[in-house]
Amino acid sequence: MPMRIEEGAELWRPSAEDIEAARITDFMRWLGRERGVEVSDYESLRRWSVDAVGTFWQALADYFGIRFSSPAETPLVSEEMPGARWFPGARINYARVAFDQARPGEVAIFHQSEIRPLSALTWDEFEVKVRALMGHLRAMGVKPGDRVAAYLPNTPEAAIACLAATGVGAIWSSCSPDFGTRSVLDRFGQIRPKVVFAVDGYAYGGKRFDRRAVVKQIFDDLPDAEHLVFLPYLNPQDHSLPVEGAHLWSDLVEGPDAMALAAAQDFEEVPFEHPLWIQYSSGTTGLPKGIVHSHGGIVLEHVKSHGLAADIKPGTRFMWFTTTGWTMWNSQLSGLLVGATLVVYDGNPLWPDPNPLWRLAEKTKLQVFGTSAAWLTAQAASGSEPGRMFDLSALRSIGSTGSPLPPEGYAFVYDKVKRDLWLNAISGGTDTCAAFVGGAPILPVNAGEMQARCLACDVGALDDEGREMIDAVGELVIRKPMPSMPIMFWNDPDGTRYRESYFEMYPGWWRHGDFLKITPRGTAVIYGRSDSTLNRHGIRIGTAEVYRVVDTLPGVQDSLIINLDLPHGRFFMPLFVALKDGAVLNDALRDRIRREIREACSPRHVPDVIVAIPEVPYTLTGKKIEVPVRRILMGMAIEKAANPGAMRNPHSLDFFVDYAEEVRRRIREADEAAA
Repeated sequence: MPMRIEEGAELWRPSAEDIEAARITDFMRWLGRERGVEVSDYESLRRWSVDAVGTFWQALADYFGIRFSSPAETPLVSEEMPGARWFPGARINYARVAFDQARPGEVAIFHQSEIRPLSALTWDEFEVKVRALMGHLRAMGVKPGDRVAAYLPNTPEAAIACLAATGVGAIWSSCSPDFGTRSVLDRFGQIRPKVVFAVDGYAYGGKRFDRRAVVKQIFDDLPDAEHLVFLPYLNPQDHSLPVEGAHLWSDLVEGPDAMALAAAQDFEEVPFEHPLWIQYSSGTTGLPKGIVHSHGGIVLEHVKSHGLAADIKPGTRFMWFTTTGWTMWNSQLSGLLVGATLVVYDGNPLWPDPNPLWRLAEKTKLQVFGTSAAWLTAQAASGSEPGRMFDLSALRSIGSTGSPLPPEGYAFVYDKVKRDLWLNAISGGTDTCAAFVGGAPILPVNAGEMQARCLACDVGALDDEGREMIDAVGELVIRKPMPSMPIMFWNDPDGTRYRESYFEMYPGWWRHGDFLKITPRGTAVIYGRSDSTLNRHGIRIGTAEVYRVVDTLPGVQDSLIINLDLPHGRFFMPLFVALKDGAVLNDALRDRIRREIREACSPRHVPDVIVAIPEVPYTLTGKKIEVPVRRILMGMAIEKAANPGAMRNPHSLDFFVDYAEEVRRRIREADEAAA
């Protein structure tokens, strides 16, 4: 871990040349020249974008030349939330906008994995494959609004399949192949896809994982699934199919008729708010919620975030390390909307040593590199010195998200990676597939802080009474609509779950569930989740997913899982189990619990420790008490953390008061290790 550093210390300031070359600077000048809007710096631009939110989004679309196949009547009908209507009358297609940026003969995607060496896919090859696959999807009967689901790793095939599906107006959804059967069916079972894409397996950390049996079970358990498109990724030479009648990937995109079929395809122009893809909440109190985003909303939001906030230009080499199960995969793909060249990697980013991503950055002359705060923290702890070991001369920015990056993580970037580098830390959510607070290329970087509130995102930190606070921690609230807010939840016809998820605490305003502080300088600090969702290495995990596995195991009566954000970017996730009479929490049972969680959910769900407890605390209405337990474990007095009068068994909290000493010990160890 690098030297200790105070939160707020200035670490980097853009040069006059940096500011002059930034796209956001050109956008501000364009606003004055074309729209008569005079803004002189980031804060004045931000204030205007929030005050005139509909006008801002229309200006953004015009500045970037986003082409609608039919014009909008107005950019925004109403600012009411929920219920805001964006760009009525406009028609658009996400995939078509991506290929509007194509640069013939140039590379669209660089790719490497633990299985494959570095390779490149040109824009010409990319588009032919997408269009050919569009033709095959249409031949399979896929129509606008049908669902297409993918069980694929982060490879060019995933990008091709997504753009083909969205190109014909279908609704895309994906899970990473490290998700277990139950986790996949909890998601895809709700949306009932017509077509499923899947791989035979994947490699991670030098180990190979065959998923053929899982693929067959998933497909067999999806009653509306009519077609399986199968990619032999783990064993490319083995073309045996796990399901009779499945289509081999290569037959669809590389066959002799691919070019002719591609030439016959047109992109399906759909209404602005037509569903684009479905992502998933963590499922804290039940099945994961299917969050539906729109074509137009995602196009606008991601053009803003990549083109202005991240300063990505046509040809910029851009990577955000991710899997297809994280919202950052969707965001990474949208780099195509501003003409980026994507660099994607599939595998363990810390195997066989801490440096595979740095090697890839060197080989591809990567310019914009996004990752998770957890990965940067692991890099710092490993003693890696990438700036000394690799040629990173092309690298100009590093992005961080997934969890708060501590000041020491900032120090690592500037001490060990590169001194003249823009650290672009962001925080947002799967819910909007967008950031609320994040970076700006024309502002300084301060340790532990995100540079600013995002454009056209009316962010505030509020107390329980709805009063805005500066330099104090409060609930993160959005007070004006964003075009990438969900158009609905799947299987929520009257919008009840949608309203309950975001608009109950502050009616008419979006409450996100994060703790936030806005500093007097206008920078932002995120302090983690304010609800019971588990945020583990950037992946939001629902406690209900774990309970569905653990609570059915022999010997287990009940369980409770909590994730704690420790200092210096570390986590501690204990699983507490109440046992049935006669059962013993021995090594065999612990191993069984870990194995079942890993196989049914994913490796990210596996707890750090498993602890026996007398009983799980419950409310009077029968809900497990998670947030109060987390507060107690972090040192809050029991009378402040919980209301015993609302509990069925208030005495059950006594165990956690005692266990808090174990947490304090871990915090001390983290402090000592950081020092």
